[in-house]
Amino acid sequence: MSNTYPVTGPGLGLRRAFVGPLIENPPSNIGFYEVVPENWINLGGKYGKQLRQLTEQFPFVAHGLSLSIGSPDPLDTAFVRDVGQFLKQHQIKIYSEHLTYCSDGGHMYDLMPIPFTEEAIDHVAQRIIQVQDILGEQIAIENASYYAAPGQEMEEIDFLNAVIQKADCKLLIDINNIYVNSVNHQYDAVKFLKQLPGERISYAHIAGHYNEAEDIIIDTHGADIIDPVWSLLDIAYQHFGVFPTLLERDFNIPPLADLLHEVNTIEQAQIRHQFANKKEFNRGHA
Repeated sequence: MSNTYPVTGPGLGLRRAFVGPLIENPPSNIGFYEVVPENWINLGGKYGKQLRQLTEQFPFVAHGLSLSIGSPDPLDTAFVRDVGQFLKQHQIKIYSEHLTYCSDGGHMYDLMPIPFTEEAIDHVAQRIIQVQDILGEQIAIENASYYAAPGQEMEEIDFLNAVIQKADCKLLIDINNIYVNSVNHQYDAVKFLKQLPGERISYAHIAGHYNEAEDIIIDTHGADIIDPVWSLLDIAYQHFGVFPTLLERDFNIPPLADLLHEVNTIEQAQIRHQFANKKEFNRGHA
């Protein structure tokens, strides 16, 4: 399946503790970095200069936390314009957000699930369109982890696909979220994965999680990635072709050298599948 991606290779989420080491000794196998714009907008001083130094040298994407795309509150257009300015300032390749909401008369500091309903599809799609009109470019929406589905009228996959289609936006495919939701809500992760619109994939996230119980997984981004999640990434590469894939680690953050081992695992999977795809292509054209 052909697609044009804004970045390439394996990626890593930028943390302030990594900034100095990355400037001094940038790893050769990282194709791009990701920043949370809310943590860096209007940031001056040492960290502001260091971020500029990095974005001048390496491709970056931005992944937001507070757009609250499913909220009943009016869209914060001033914030969207601030994001737009930040994207331009740092030549950010694409802006992504969660298919969730985090405000209703005030910020709730958590990512809440949007009801899987026809009404919500219309509401969310119109807000994504509004954001894209302000920014002058498509954004990517991430399939979110969730622990309850209030007011559910349809399956998650149908809701997600309808929003993406109606808003004409991109998809940030989160491999770990698919796995987490498949366990928590008892569905087939591979079947879900293969129903996603591969032509709209912008890039991917992969992360670790916490097993609260045998049938309850919490999406923490605070542990190493487990084998079933790596296997799901392999299946995604087989089905869609290789796409840019970023390692997320938000808690229990180990030294950068340890994270680079997981980045290397992403890179090796991408090389393996690119080689396999090339062999298959050559066999078909022999």
